[in-house]
Amino acid sequence: MESCIHIYCGDGKGKTSAAVGLAVRAAGRGKRVLIARFLKTDDSGEVAALSHIPGVTVKPCEKTFGFYRSMTAAQKAEAAAYYGGLLRQTWREAEEERYDMVVLDEIMAVCRYGLAEEAWLLERLRRRPQGLEVVLTGREPSEAMLELADYVSEIRKRKHPYDRGLSAREGIEY
Repeated sequence: MESCIHIYCGDGKGKTSAAVGLAVRAAGRGKRVLIARFLKTDDSGEVAALSHIPGVTVKPCEKTFGFYRSMTAAQKAEAAAYYGGLLRQTWREAEEERYDMVVLDEIMAVCRYGLAEEAWLLERLRRRPQGLEVVLTGREPSEAMLELADYVSEIRKRKHPYDRGLSAREGIEY
């Protein structure tokens, strides 16, 4: 089966939800799915739910660094080492253990902020193993990412409760 690259991008809510839905669909058909989350903690409802689905592996988020714009130069360097390593480890695991799908949640921001090498990822995407479906999420993908992708779905915010001061709600935003 020919594999494809999916991008869920935009400023609207639902990019991760769409990726998780695709992962659940794949697992429901007996496919093995590996999910790595970047710039997020594991304190999110989908992480707990996905841990109960056979065939789905969510790599634990062992370090968090807060919002990029609030990081010091030293924290940015530490985050780059961590996220670059997480990307390489996830990709190696996806290849060696022959996963059918890999989801790199929020990878667009990680690449945009220079916390992982986009050129390295682009090369791996071009040479991915036959049958490895790849799902990438986040805001503002580069033109190179958009060009390489087979699916690009942009989720646009028209209205959001954040705009009127409502904080993130458990079970809805996380």
